[in-house]
Amino acid sequence: MIEEILIATENGETSILPETAEEKAKQLPEPCGYHILVTLPEAEEKYDSGLIKADETRRYEEVLATVFFVVKLGPDAYKDEKKFPTGPWCKQGDFVLARPNSGTRLKIHGREFRLLNDDTIEAVVDDPRGISRA
Repeated sequence: MIEEILIATENGETSILPETAEEKAKQLPEPCGYHILVTLPEAEEKYDSGLIKADETRRYEEVLATVFFVVKLGPDAYKDEKKFPTGPWCKQGDFVLARPNSGTRLKIHGREFRLLNDDTIEAVVDDPRGISRA
């Protein structure tokens, strides 16, 4: 049997959350159809100069992020051969670029995820470090 623990939430209520990381991972949604589940790399806590960023600045950088990490692909993602004649534009485990504010935003255990349409991916990048929104 899976052990669960009670966690106090911000509003003082309690909720039941799984104890292990494996059980938390099972709470991720399965993308349907042509959708892709991505997560945002965490925003840096400090500027290059060493100054600590304000929480609002970090939140702004995360919300308007253009770099995403592909967690899961829906069963119909990139299946349309007319639309994707060269095959899939990305795969699970890729870092990709997409427009800021795109997709359906959701938070799971404090981490932001998004569901993007397969055709909103604009590029795949090998190393996302150093990429920021202009």
